[in-house]
Amino acid sequence: MNSSRNHGSAWGRSLTHTLLVSVAVLWLIPALGLFVASFRTAADTNRSGWWTALTPPYSFTLANYQFVLERDNIWTSFMNSLYITIPATVLVTMVAGFAAYAFAWMDFPGRNALFLVMVGLLVVPLQVTLIPVLGLFRGTPLAGSFLAVWLAHTGDGPPFAIYLLRNYLGGLPGSVMEAAKIDGASHAQVYFRLILPMSVPALAALVIFQFLWVWNDMLIAMVFLGPVPGNHPLPVTLANLVTNFGGGWQFVTAAAFVSMLVPLVVFFGLQRFFVHGVTAGSVKG
Repeated sequence: MNSSRNHGSAWGRSLTHTLLVSVAVLWLIPALGLFVASFRTAADTNRSGWWTALTPPYSFTLANYQFVLERDNIWTSFMNSLYITIPATVLVTMVAGFAAYAFAWMDFPGRNALFLVMVGLLVVPLQVTLIPVLGLFRGTPLAGSFLAVWLAHTGDGPPFAIYLLRNYLGGLPGSVMEAAKIDGASHAQVYFRLILPMSVPALAALVIFQFLWVWNDMLIAMVFLGPVPGNHPLPVTLANLVTNFGGGWQFVTAAAFVSMLVPLVVFFGLQRFFVHGVTAGSVKG
């Protein structure tokens, strides 16, 4: 009986692993095609599919990467992306952490109703907020500044961030909180000394989500920074590599992999917390 049960369990795990590997391969195929295309000329890519480049005779070139890396504004845009992404990620994480703690462990009138409203904001499209917020910034020193972009992301990111963190914080052991209150700890002491150390997986997952979202964002940057090229982050600069008639698209393939370096470092640096943080935050609360 136990032998058949173990056999069935092993078969189920093998099937699950096979499905997961298959899905991962399907997701990697477009990325592989983009990577191969980044080492080919436009004429070669137009003449044949990317998979033909993997068989002799090989005709790879570094010209696309050379063109991208030698552009004067590429490194300025790279630094602009860091200036935008790091503060926007920190601000959203801080605001969401404080709010999630309040929703999870503080009693105040209308707590549940307010949390439902916050969750409901997840369905509000970002685009409908652009014109009203831009109208608030117009005519002020915020217009066209990095601060305007930080504030825009800080206003847009909390609904999902609070939802993720609140569910995680709500699953933390209540006995620890009760013991801290008996010892006379304030909410600030409980949050900084207990909640934060125990919430590292959820915070890491949130940082990954928020960092990737802001780093790849082009719409908010274009709307709130305006047409000044010196302020543009990488996504805007990469989009401008393509001419009005669609020329220069082969350079975007190389530029895409240049822009992926920082997000990959962030993801692999925090990925050991990622799965635990996301799964715990999705089922607890």
